[in-house]
Amino acid sequence: MDFFAKIGLHVTKSKSFSARTLDANALKSFAHPLRLRIYELLDERGPATATGLAGLLGENTGATSYHLRELARHGMIEVATGMGRGKEKYWRVVPGGFTYGEPPSDAEAASALEVLLDDLVRQRGTELARWREGASRAPAEWVEASGFGRRSLRLTAEETAELRDQVLEVLERYRTVSDHREPEPAEGRDQPTGHVVIHFDVLPLGALPEDDPA
Repeated sequence: MDFFAKIGLHVTKSKSFSARTLDANALKSFAHPLRLRIYELLDERGPATATGLAGLLGENTGATSYHLRELARHGMIEVATGMGRGKEKYWRVVPGGFTYGEPPSDAEAASALEVLLDDLVRQRGTELARWREGASRAPAEWVEASGFGRRSLRLTAEETAELRDQVLEVLERYRTVSDHREPEPAEGRDQPTGHVVIHFDVLPLGALPEDDPA
């Protein structure tokens, strides 16, 4: 997902980052197609109501309200204060992000984690394809600021972990900047902000057995 979080979700043993780790119950609750999509929409588009999300998803408001409450129960989202009228609630992604943490021993939670990781791969493919297909129509300054990257290196496991943590520290710095940025009308900004997604993977493919079917 957002998942340095979407975006931030990452699987790491490092304790130097402020994102909280989802427990087994949160993993099992989050691994639901509609909740994943609701979280994705809130992350991409910003605060929204159950009614607005229902319209985007083709669901009824009762269903989106229920799933919003479930996401909130596990600290994934929260009510956006200062928005809405009367009993109308706008929901937003909780700042700070979260991690999946270590593979859980609970079999049901472990299965949920597999679902979440598969969805993360799906989302990344969708976002990469979306940008590749639409970049020619984006403002020039954003195209110039974007980038695709791939590196193939020969490293030890220790060097790989060090590289991962150093990159995550840079991402954490900019996530903090993003989380503390107050919303303001586009016309009031000297430099308008936009929804920026960063994909970062560390894949020690050389460590896989030679007969791995992948």
